[in-house]
Amino acid sequence: MIPLVAVEINFYLLLVLKILAITGVMLGGSLPIIFGELKISAHMQSRVGPYYAGGRWGWAQPMADGLKFFQKEDLVPAAADRQVYKLAPYLLMVSTLAVFVIIPFSPDLIAADLDLGIFFALAISSLSTLGVLMAGWSSGNKYSLIGGLRAAAQIIAYELPLVLAVIGVVIQAGTLSMVGIVEAQIDMGVPFLIGGQAVAFVIFFIASLAELNRTPFDLPIAESELVMGYLTEYSGFRFTTFFLAEYAGVVAISAIASTLFLGGYGFWGLDSALFGPFVLAAKVGILAFLMIWIRWTWPRMREDQLQTLAWKWLIPISLANIMVTAIFKVVF
Repeated sequence: MIPLVAVEINFYLLLVLKILAITGVMLGGSLPIIFGELKISAHMQSRVGPYYAGGRWGWAQPMADGLKFFQKEDLVPAAADRQVYKLAPYLLMVSTLAVFVIIPFSPDLIAADLDLGIFFALAISSLSTLGVLMAGWSSGNKYSLIGGLRAAAQIIAYELPLVLAVIGVVIQAGTLSMVGIVEAQIDMGVPFLIGGQAVAFVIFFIASLAELNRTPFDLPIAESELVMGYLTEYSGFRFTTFFLAEYAGVVAISAIASTLFLGGYGFWGLDSALFGPFVLAAKVGILAFLMIWIRWTWPRMREDQLQTLAWKWLIPISLANIMVTAIFKVVF
């Protein structure tokens, strides 16, 4: 019989190992995306600097930027609410980090295969709204406050089509488990993108860009109007935390979209247990490239255009997609 103390030690040891692994995946996935955005944007805009700066092909540039931010002084405005101001970036990072818990890299390589996996992901990611609001309100700056309010209105508006797009996948898969959703696509023989959820994928992808405040939905940090919005007063390590949270969010959202619509770790003719992590990484890379491509191609939308797209187009179309999916599920 195993002593209770030994069981508790093993539990906490496993928990620490999982946290370290998730953190490593988040950072390991974010750094290539940062480097990719640097290089892709340079090619699209014909900027010579990133071709050569920082070693061969500029590989050291992200590291130099990170070192620069760590050396900057950590300033707190005199008019700021110090505790809330300091807590905001870490809340945003935790909400992003927690999403990685339910992302399956293979049938068995997952931190926690929850029965309500996708529900957990959508619920925990909504904490980012609170982090952004805290940053904008606590900075004691009108630009920051306006940026925080813009971000809250934007995230709330696009949270609805994001969730509604997922409902169609859940209906078709018959489960909320992330592993179950991938296995349903493997059993079908094609990913849901081809098997009936193409419209839901487009809605999910657009709403994801808005959730991440990326162009053309970057109104909360519109530098031409708000300096840097809710990030205006942040510097040093705390600004770096917001920066990393954005790119970690790109990895997390791309991984969720790959799992829901692109078959996740599954691919024709490949052993999921052996090649699953590499397959998922390739799909995440493709979606991240699309996000970068859109950022450096599309102009920023106006606030009225942003809200119109969400309330008058994406939400009605996603509701129609749910209805059609439910009918097909019942009939076929």
